[in-house]
Amino acid sequence: MRLLVTRPDEDAASLIAALTALGHEAVAAPLLSIRILPDVKIPDADYRALLVTSANGVRALGAHKARFLSLKVFAVGEASADAVRAAGFTEVEAAEGYVLSLSALVARRLPPEGGPLLHIAGSVVAGDLKGDLEARGFSVTRAVLYDAVSVTRLPDEAAVQLKAGRIDGVLLYSPRTARTFAGLVQESGVEDSLSGVTAYCLSQAVADGLNGLGFAAIRVAAAPDQLSLLRLIEG
Repeated sequence: MRLLVTRPDEDAASLIAALTALGHEAVAAPLLSIRILPDVKIPDADYRALLVTSANGVRALGAHKARFLSLKVFAVGEASADAVRAAGFTEVEAAEGYVLSLSALVARRLPPEGGPLLHIAGSVVAGDLKGDLEARGFSVTRAVLYDAVSVTRLPDEAAVQLKAGRIDGVLLYSPRTARTFAGLVQESGVEDSLSGVTAYCLSQAVADGLNGLGFAAIRVAAAPDQLSLLRLIEG
């Protein structure tokens, strides 16, 4: 199959490699651009643990990383956890791929008292990790270290391939990306080209962002992780 990969360039390489290994052709169509915010000061505090909801947060730590390497890290899912380990952190635990599972994991592992937690985040967050944990009695500092900016038009190659009817599926990882894709497809006038395309979505929340577009099918992974999405494609 020929599949559109809508992940940011920073996140797409491993997915494209996995798809290629499975015999598929991947067409890169990043819908978000990741921009590291320079000169962000993380407040001084005796943090107990880091909370990571995206591999981009790990990359954005940059020069701050050495300061926190001794901390335990709670990651939203296995992909983020792998990025944390690759960055040199050794005590890492992954939740089930969505924000509420991360706050539940933290609540199981740590008492609310004992010092603040540090959430490494982007300027736009999915869910309310800080609010949910604070409702459980935790103190959470959110450090915004990067910005994920939506593209303003459908990437040229994606538009060409869709118009020609050469795309079999599109992979969508977040509700924001799904909404962006829906809007850009409509603006580009290629909405009618989706009748032969299957949308492969990481979660139901992602599928809900497609605004009733006329896909051949909209399929949702059994769990919000890349392995489940790849199994969905192969199934």
